Amino acid sequence: MLSEIPWYASAPPLWLQLAAAALWVGGITLLAEGLNRFQLVEPETVRKIVHIGTGNVILIAWWLKIPPWVGLSFSILFSLVALLSYRFPILPGINSVGRKSLGTFFYAVSIGLLIALFWRAHPHYAVLGILIMAWGDGLAALVGQSLGRHRYKIGDIEKSWEGTLTMALVSFVVGGLVLAISQGPDQSNLALWGVAALVAIAATVLETFSKWGIDNLTVPIGSALLAYGLVAHAGLGGMG
Repeated sequence: MLSEIPWYASAPPLWLQLAAAALWVGGITLLAEGLNRFQLVEPETVRKIVHIGTGNVILIAWWLKIPPWVGLSFSILFSLVALLSYRFPILPGINSVGRKSLGTFFYAVSIGLLIALFWRAHPHYAVLGILIMAWGDGLAALVGQSLGRHRYKIGDIEKSWEGTLTMALVSFVVGGLVLAISQGPDQSNLALWGVAALVAIAATVLETFSKWGIDNLTVPIGSALLAYGLVAHAGLGGMG
């Protein structure tokens, strides 16, 4: 378990925790606004850079043991900023997208919900859900846009097989790695990656059938809850 790692035994001071998280998120935001202002990449690519980059702040929060109230405060603040930015050009690089979507708002809300559900007792499930959303959905969109040659439609939802397979593979790897970091030395690796595979399938289905950016809510929360339930059902010791 992480608590058995010597450097992880005690949390650094709160000011250092906040500074590390703020520097990371601020750096990603400035990068996005710079790319958007100078039109160095497509607007949707800027959004996915923010999507992936800001999601990784959960790793800083996990490793530095940032208290849950900090994460919840960030979630509430960013949710409000996201809602305002749909109406006013506060952060044009984040919301510049040519389709109706509340994805940024749902993303912030999902972080807060996962922290409220898991952070005190099982923070790795919050990390798993957020990182699957950040990396899985983010890379799936980028691959689908640049390499998606084989398209399919479900109603009025259009996807590419390249993007869908990327979502499944990245979700599997991310989920497996987070669970591996969190497991005790006596856990079953086969069972562990079996859980990761089922979570990846579920996350891919949730992402495939999403509209209006709702996958930024359903994928992280669904992935975390499913992982928690499967681990508890499999009786993988301290991971539950």
